[in-house]
Amino acid sequence: MIQESKYTISISLNVLNHLGINLYSSIPAVLSEVVANAWDADSKNVRIDFDYSNNIIEITDDGHGMSEQDLNFKFLHIGYQKRENGESVTAKKNRPVMGRKGIGKLSLFSIADTIEVHSVKDGVKNGLRMKLLEIKDAISNGDETVNQQYHPAEVSQSEININVGTKIIISDLRKNINRSENFLKTRLARRFTVIGPKYDFIVKINDVEITKSDRNYFPKIQYLWLLGDDNDNYVEQSENAEEVSKIENIITLDKKKYKVSGWIGTLRSVGDAKDPGGESLNNISIMVRGKAAQEDILNEFGDAGIYAQYIVGEIHADFLDDDLQEDIATTSRQKLIEDDPRYQALREYLKNVLGKIRASWSDFRNEKGEVEARKNPKINAWMESLDVDSRKIAKRIFGKIHQMGLKESHQNELFAQSVIVIEGFKYKKKLSILNDFEEITSENIEMFSTVFSEIDEIEAAHYYQITKGRMDIIYKLQKMVCNNELEKTLQNYLFEHLWLLDPTWDRTTDTPVMEQTVKKEFENLNVNLSQEEKDGRIDIKYKTSAGMNIIIELKRPNVRKTCFQLLGQIDKYKTALRKCLDAAHKNNEPITLVCLVGSMPSDYNDENVKMLEAKGVRIKTYNALLEQTYQAYQKYLEQNRKSGQLIEFIHSLVEGS
Repeated sequence: MIQESKYTISISLNVLNHLGINLYSSIPAVLSEVVANAWDADSKNVRIDFDYSNNIIEITDDGHGMSEQDLNFKFLHIGYQKRENGESVTAKKNRPVMGRKGIGKLSLFSIADTIEVHSVKDGVKNGLRMKLLEIKDAISNGDETVNQQYHPAEVSQSEININVGTKIIISDLRKNINRSENFLKTRLARRFTVIGPKYDFIVKINDVEITKSDRNYFPKIQYLWLLGDDNDNYVEQSENAEEVSKIENIITLDKKKYKVSGWIGTLRSVGDAKDPGGESLNNISIMVRGKAAQEDILNEFGDAGIYAQYIVGEIHADFLDDDLQEDIATTSRQKLIEDDPRYQALREYLKNVLGKIRASWSDFRNEKGEVEARKNPKINAWMESLDVDSRKIAKRIFGKIHQMGLKESHQNELFAQSVIVIEGFKYKKKLSILNDFEEITSENIEMFSTVFSEIDEIEAAHYYQITKGRMDIIYKLQKMVCNNELEKTLQNYLFEHLWLLDPTWDRTTDTPVMEQTVKKEFENLNVNLSQEEKDGRIDIKYKTSAGMNIIIELKRPNVRKTCFQLLGQIDKYKTALRKCLDAAHKNNEPITLVCLVGSMPSDYNDENVKMLEAKGVRIKTYNALLEQTYQAYQKYLEQNRKSGQLIEFIHSLVEGS
């Protein structure tokens, strides 16, 4: 006689795949379901223990436990809904229950192949064991048109070593799940707001208690906004917050008003928005009945503002989970149904809140930016010298710079550029005043002189910054020489930046018609080059700058030619260019020829140098080019740094002197 099975679970393979194996994608989500069940069971203590050597997780609680009937008709009943069966609050502690759909238990199979449930109720021990492969076999061997039954194995009472509550044993874990204790503590701390002594609900991982501090974001908060009352001491936890504000927390839907609570904060820097493990803190989670119903709603807004990169927060919105209304959660239990009117109302509320936070954040950061800038005594003195309008502009600009969270050196560079901009604004204001004068008189001559002097100094400061930037470029190019990247780098860069060849060649002149004409002439010459000549060259180009026609030929660094060989090759291009200039009626325009080589010609001497100069030819090595240009700009900086107060001020900001 076949013995009747004690336990039965009825399930289709489709349900198992979608509501079990594929329900959740991470171990925190799975453990959250077990912790939520422990909350619903009126547990005071929950232990999560990892047996790393045997690949096992045990979750033990001291709740009311389950009888054989409870195991069959509640735990094994897929889709058992507590609230429809009069269990919307717990019997002992009067807690609002978290569970609703009754499918969370299947999620255990998304991280493991074997699940055991040990439970004790009224002193009676009961237990069962489920194996994923056995369930699949039972389903696949049965009639596909109906739900198949699987009979979990009974666990003997002698194997059950608890005297109260429930123990879930998860074994045969998947290899790719994260078992890090710190990771799980952080993730569970963020998924529950009811963990801790205040709610008489202690959760431990490997005997280490999870606390609110495990969320790891409160100390990073710079500005904090409270949604309603601070019932959970958010201000106290945000010990480094510089500003705390309160925001209206009422949502109106169908003429009914609902309260939300929680907080939204902005982090001190973008770098703070990452956990040590690389996970982003930059989100706003929706909490319902003390548990995360959706881990992020912020990403739905697509706000491109800088402030949005600093946002973190929690919105407690229990009105979303009213027992009398439809379940708003998606099947996965990790998101809310987006087209539900309740969700839409919450979204609209948050949109308005974020708008207010954005404005306040900018004001706070502008204030902070000014304070940070004024820590530099020279900036402080300069700020004090500004008129009211200029000071307001400086405050806004410094605030924007501060919002970027840059390194101090980069921040000072932007401060320096900002000083020049604001000085230019001052000059324009004075110039507008001069426009009111019809002629220069003895009474206003001093004002005119002052404006002319100031514009000279502003222009000098601009060029000082340009020169400083160019020196940085030369320095980087010099490093590339050492890395054997010179050939490619100069070919791509030098033709468009003639100041590397000669500081007086500041900008190339755009003459596309002439350049195309010359290019065709050069191409005709290139056809007749020998293979040796082609192999020895990188490129040749024609440019114009400040009335000077310039031919630049780049030789490969490993190719060495004599002065006469170089002159013979490049003189052909000079003849071709002169032909083009004559045709364009530019007969008198000068031509300079530049050859860049890896090393000087073997016959490079005083006599040949004079001969080359007479022909308008310069020969430079790549290294000498960079060094000479660097020295020229360095000399300019040294001569001009103290020639004006503004340049000296800019230098002190950039160099920190």
